[in-house]
Amino acid sequence: MQSINLGNKESGKIWHRKPSPATRDGIIVNIIHNTSDYLPKVLRFLNVAFDSSGDSLIAGDHQGNIYVFDLYGNRFNLVQRTSQACTALAFNLHRKSEFLVALADYSIKCFDTVTKELVSWMRGHESSVFSISVHASGRYAITTSSDTAQLWDLDTFQRKRKLNILQSVGIQKVFFLPLSNTILSCFKDNSIFAWECDTLVCKYQLPAPPESSSILYKVFAVTRDGQILAAGGKSNHLHLWCLEAKQLFRIIQMPTKVRAIRHLEFLPDSFDAGSNQVLGVLCQDGIMRFVNIQTCKLLFEIGSLDEGISSSAISPHGRYIASIMENGSLNIYSVQTLIKEINKPPPPLVKVIEDVPKRKVNSGDLKMKITSGRVQRPAKSRENKIQARILKQDLTGNFENKENEFSDGLNKKRLQILLKGYGEYPTKYRMFIWRSLLQLPENHTAFSNLVDKGIHVAFLNLQKKYPIKSRKLLRVLQRTLSALAHWSAIFSDTPYLPLLAFPFVKLFQNNQLICFEVVATLIINWCQHWFEYFPNPPINILSMIENVLAFHDKELLQHFINHDITSQLYAWPLLETVFSEVLTREEWLKLFDNVFSNRPSFLLMTVVAYNICSRAPLLNCNLKDDFEYFFHHRNNLDVSAVIREVYRLMDTTPADIHPDSMLDVFVALTKGQYPVFNQYPKFIVDYQTQERERIRNDELDYLRERQAVEDMQAEVDQQRGEDEAWYQKQELLRKAEETRREMLLQEEEMIQQRQKLDAVKRELKVKEVHLQDAARRRLLQLQQDQREMELRRLGDEIERKVHMRDREIAATAKDLETRHLELESQKRLYEKNLTRNQEAIAKEMREDADAHKRKVDLEEHMFHRPKGTDQTQNQKTQKLVEENLAEAEQACLNTDWRIQALHKQRCDDLHQNECYQDVAKLLRKNRKKEMEVLNAVMEGEAKKWEEAEEQDFDLKSEKKAAALSDASRRWFLENEIHAQRPYHKVPRCQDERVASSCLPRTSQLKDVSEIESLTQISLNQRKTRWDTMQWDVMERVRNLRQRLATQARNRCQTPHLLAT
Repeated sequence: MQSINLGNKESGKIWHRKPSPATRDGIIVNIIHNTSDYLPKVLRFLNVAFDSSGDSLIAGDHQGNIYVFDLYGNRFNLVQRTSQACTALAFNLHRKSEFLVALADYSIKCFDTVTKELVSWMRGHESSVFSISVHASGRYAITTSSDTAQLWDLDTFQRKRKLNILQSVGIQKVFFLPLSNTILSCFKDNSIFAWECDTLVCKYQLPAPPESSSILYKVFAVTRDGQILAAGGKSNHLHLWCLEAKQLFRIIQMPTKVRAIRHLEFLPDSFDAGSNQVLGVLCQDGIMRFVNIQTCKLLFEIGSLDEGISSSAISPHGRYIASIMENGSLNIYSVQTLIKEINKPPPPLVKVIEDVPKRKVNSGDLKMKITSGRVQRPAKSRENKIQARILKQDLTGNFENKENEFSDGLNKKRLQILLKGYGEYPTKYRMFIWRSLLQLPENHTAFSNLVDKGIHVAFLNLQKKYPIKSRKLLRVLQRTLSALAHWSAIFSDTPYLPLLAFPFVKLFQNNQLICFEVVATLIINWCQHWFEYFPNPPINILSMIENVLAFHDKELLQHFINHDITSQLYAWPLLETVFSEVLTREEWLKLFDNVFSNRPSFLLMTVVAYNICSRAPLLNCNLKDDFEYFFHHRNNLDVSAVIREVYRLMDTTPADIHPDSMLDVFVALTKGQYPVFNQYPKFIVDYQTQERERIRNDELDYLRERQAVEDMQAEVDQQRGEDEAWYQKQELLRKAEETRREMLLQEEEMIQQRQKLDAVKRELKVKEVHLQDAARRRLLQLQQDQREMELRRLGDEIERKVHMRDREIAATAKDLETRHLELESQKRLYEKNLTRNQEAIAKEMREDADAHKRKVDLEEHMFHRPKGTDQTQNQKTQKLVEENLAEAEQACLNTDWRIQALHKQRCDDLHQNECYQDVAKLLRKNRKKEMEVLNAVMEGEAKKWEEAEEQDFDLKSEKKAAALSDASRRWFLENEIHAQRPYHKVPRCQDERVASSCLPRTSQLKDVSEIESLTQISLNQRKTRWDTMQWDVMERVRNLRQRLATQARNRCQTPHLLAT
């Protein structure tokens, strides 16, 4: 495989020896494009296209360089520098030397590869053009963007039709079918329409694909005979449509590792009569697989995972494949070499694409129609009968600057009439009109030479003086100013050049060539004589402005003179910024529509008109700072009024002071090379340049000398540091030696002192022995004295403790007697309280008996009252009622008897319950009989039964109270029996007495005798216990005295033992 680097070469050979592509990859040559600058970089190819012969191809990189590669003649040529990235290419026009290129600014240009000149410039798209399809005749082209498709006539380069669609339905691709007059439009909703070229009538619409294999179509390819359409997208399925039958006849499933299809193209064959059978499929992994659509077999592959393919094109005769790799290089493949592999025996691992069962889908009704205009198309013609036709160039040499919509050329007078009528040019066509008015030559080569010189040294630090937020805008401004400085040396020293060029740079930041030529044209024509007094402001131009102002408004000029305001303050700020500081963007564009449409003196008259229209606020200004602020900031001024005033001044100014008499007419930039600009005091500029160069050289010398001095100073400092460190080390060694000597002297002194200390220690030890002997004797005497004192102290302590024990025994006996008296008094008090409680209980019992008696009387009274009221009834009824009432009364009496018996016999609960049930049954029977006999007596009977139920409730209450009394009594008795400490008995008895008083009175009546008997038993037990405890205490006192006497005798014997 051969490889070639284009570098900065504009022409040369593609390969230097006969290519012999390897059978494994079939690559004839690998073409790369690297710059040869200080920092080389790769220029990536973006698009490639073959011409109709198939032996030449055209390729464009991302910087707009377009090369033609002649594979037959083994030559390449740089045919154009567009300074913009190309988005699509077409090289099969009817004029063989012409090609179409779609650029990043949404325009389409036609260039000639022989003359390398611009043939036409087509505009109309509002988004990037990604596809150019040329008719088989080469006379019509369809350009497609995401929002529209446009049909162009390549003879006149005019737009014939425009396809507008809804924003929600985008366009995928619109293209001509080969060798036919049919246009196929494919949309993002998978709808595909076929249109007649001549009438733009919809011929048919393909039905929707089946739901089982529905994919969103992204890429399309058609065979040379226009019978089969291949479609693919983000899937591993390929749909093959038969355009004649208008149905989907085959679905090919690619291998599982294929997830998406990026490009489709049929491989032509000289013997298949246009019914191509081999389809190239570029997948997402960068490998292009060539598949036979009939046998569904994989024939060969190009590309790999490491060197993937981004786009590809196949020559019309099917000999070459041009592929743009993902690294930006261009590979040319030989199809003949790749096909040789097909005839060889298959390798062990054969890649097979399984055929999906064929499905027939019936075409549906047309549901969508494109409502676009009609276009006349030429009849079907064969490519070999096309006659080459070249447009003749205009004799004036301005053909390149004309738009295809204005094929007859622009008339300046008509434009001026239009401008006076509307005040400004249409925004859509303003830039085109400006380029036409300024007659820009678009010298790409000359501009590229200026740009290739790099950034001028005068503008290296431009961002420090003009800090622009947008880095892109800053780079464009820097490049434009550098190009101007390289064009003419004076512009490197012009301080106001950035202010002058900035509005144009901001306007043309996407096209640096146009920006440069607009600024250069402005300087040559509208900035005449500005540099004659360089580096001072143009005094002559300011004098012209002052003369015109003096003629038209003497009062305003006199006001300026009175306040010492010169033309350098009220005119020069407007000129050096070309009004960009005082006008908005729309006002500025409107003003320069008029400036570029008139003579160069119009700009000077605009300064005078601006002052005259602002005379009211200017006459009110008295301070110089106010004037400076006014001419450097936007003011509330109507720019239309200013423009009208300019036209008035142009017409009414006398010829002797009119700027036209001193300014030259408009002169356009020359084509090919830019004119020499030397309208400035060359000796001053040269002198300043020389001085600046001298200063720069001096500065460089100074910097070198300073660097050398700094290096020497650094070396001296380093040496000084090393010397200082050496001296410090020597000083440290000297000090260490002195210290060592001092330590030796000190050590000798210490030896002498140690000997003296040893002698002193010996004397001290002798003295210490004598002292210890004397201290031992004194200690023995002291211990003997202490023992005698301890014996005396122990004897005194024994006597004191014996005396204290006697007093404690006596006090204890008195306490026992006092406690006995207290118990006697508590016993009497308890007996008194018990008698009082018995009387209170007896009184309550009498009150309860009286209350019960009154209750019985009341019941008898209530029983006899209803009896008296029913005497009027018949005898039988009266007798029955009396019997019932008697039974009820008897039941009440029985209940009262049982209640009284309950107080006497509390343990007979079962018998009482049986009696209660009998009474209840009897009452229910009586109640039923009363209801059957007489309803009137029911109220009386109900009252009686209610009384019986109340008594029943009382009975239950009595049972509960009895149970509670029994439990409390048992708790009290258990506490009394098991108590051990006698002084706790009385309070518990009192608590029990209080608790018993809280019980029902009926329960207390039976407990009085029991409580009396138990109390008497408890008192007897206490008395016995107190006597026992008294004897125990006396016994313990006697034992304590005996122990104390024994301890005293033992202590008296201990000193005698120690003395022996």
